[in-house]
Amino acid sequence: MTRSTGRKVTANIALTLDGRYNGPGGPGDISAIVPYATTEVARDHLTHIWENATTALLGRVNAEGFLGYWPTVAADENADPRDRGYAKWLVDTEKVVLSTTLTASPWERARVVNAPAAEVVAELKSQGEGDILVNTSPSITKALLAADLVDRLYLLICPEIAGGGQRLFDDGLPGSRWRLISQEAGELGETASVYDRVR
Repeated sequence: MTRSTGRKVTANIALTLDGRYNGPGGPGDISAIVPYATTEVARDHLTHIWENATTALLGRVNAEGFLGYWPTVAADENADPRDRGYAKWLVDTEKVVLSTTLTASPWERARVVNAPAAEVVAELKSQGEGDILVNTSPSITKALLAADLVDRLYLLICPEIAGGGQRLFDDGLPGSRWRLISQEAGELGETASVYDRVR
């Protein structure tokens, strides 16, 4: 049995009212989410997401998007301080990128792993300290929810029904109970909620 350090696995994602992280147009269709991603509530929520995390766990697609965008924000003195704080954290923190196609990491402080998410999390939990943040990577979050390995969910719920697209909570997940830790509503009707898994 693998020794555990007590590190928490946390996951963050933005969802529509009908539980989707993209719209009917496919993975790039995030039109129901974008208007709410830069509100005061969303930016404060973003700060809570990373403040205790020391490892970012990413899928390849998100890694490519994030690491192509956020380093410029980290360097932008005019950026919102909350965005800049997150960007600096992402650039500087340990990053583990799950990929079956990448063989080497094109990013600093990142390593590529071709293994199931549950195995990678077990390895990460056996060493180090601080939260392991599954950073807006739905495929990894789904796999870890299926294995009941997520300890905390950070959800930004956007007040739109997409009507199509991919859902986070697919049928077939094991039943589980969660406790609401905090919730804040924004001016546009978005809510930032934090849930802890009750074990």
